Amino acid sequence: MRLQPLTTRSELVEVTGLSQPTVTRAVTALINAGLVVERNDLTQSQGRGRPTIPLELADSPGVYAGIAVGTSVTYIGLFDAHGRTVRDVEVATPMARLRAEDFIEHVMAGLNRLSAGLERPLASVGVTFPGAVSADGMVNAPSLGWDDVDIAGRLRFQFSVPVTVSAAVPAIIGSELQNAEVDFTQDPPVIMSLFADDSVGAAITAGEHITAINGMPHDVSSLPTAALLAAAGKQGVHAQSLQELVASSAPAVRQLLNERAQLLGHVTATLVSEYRPATVVVAGSAFVDDPQAPRLFAQTVRGALPAGVDVELRLIPSHHEIVRAIARAIALDHLLREPLG
Repeated sequence: MRLQPLTTRSELVEVTGLSQPTVTRAVTALINAGLVVERNDLTQSQGRGRPTIPLELADSPGVYAGIAVGTSVTYIGLFDAHGRTVRDVEVATPMARLRAEDFIEHVMAGLNRLSAGLERPLASVGVTFPGAVSADGMVNAPSLGWDDVDIAGRLRFQFSVPVTVSAAVPAIIGSELQNAEVDFTQDPPVIMSLFADDSVGAAITAGEHITAINGMPHDVSSLPTAALLAAAGKQGVHAQSLQELVASSAPAVRQLLNERAQLLGHVTATLVSEYRPATVVVAGSAFVDDPQAPRLFAQTVRGALPAGVDVELRLIPSHHEIVRAIARAIALDHLLREPLG
């Protein structure tokens, strides 16, 4: 229903393959929860029998917060049930200099400021994190000194709403699934995501679930941006960011950047051969901040795939689009999985 302006109960039966009574009960529950409305003004009479009343998503009774944590900047967005941005802000979060407790307080203060004065209450909070997240939502980031940090518990206590915590890479797939036309009568397509920035990770859909891919098929220790900056420093080029490195135009640096793009391509091709996704969504500064990387990456993937194996490659083209997409995905995750919760 989110993906089209109007629908009917009969159309929902057709596209989902569910029975008429099941769809009727579900629609009634969503109407009673204030999430769906009947458009009586657009009622269509089709001869004998009950007239058809179109349905549409209601204006949200609440707002859904999505927080995309970054190593230097954290994006906080408030979204309605359609996924439209109500308000958003970027908060400076130099995580290397902040203790976990201070970081959480910083983010909670930012969310409080952003939601101040809104007439609609906060309905849920979702957080994506560039580290490892356990099944029970505990965050681990050894490089930052984070060990089983309970972000969800702190946010749940502060705001008294459902809280979802996820690693950033699975959330990239979530954003793709939330905005795709889905044929509910068919098995969902397999989608893989690859993120290459300060960290490198991949995730894959498995039925209705999204799981992180543990263990890369190649040594990826040279792929994070910090490792690339260190390697460039040994070549006599000292830069504070990937953008500075790309701008240096030093031949040795260009070689390092090309090797990075090619290794990412080989990693992707190996994973595609193993998991056979229909689509691979790539994101991160490795692709966004180096204009030559996407073409070289795609060429490497195509050249390394076995004969007869093909895949669609999709690039999220900017940092802002990445963080907004994953923040929106995690913000709406609880609503779409458990709308009555």
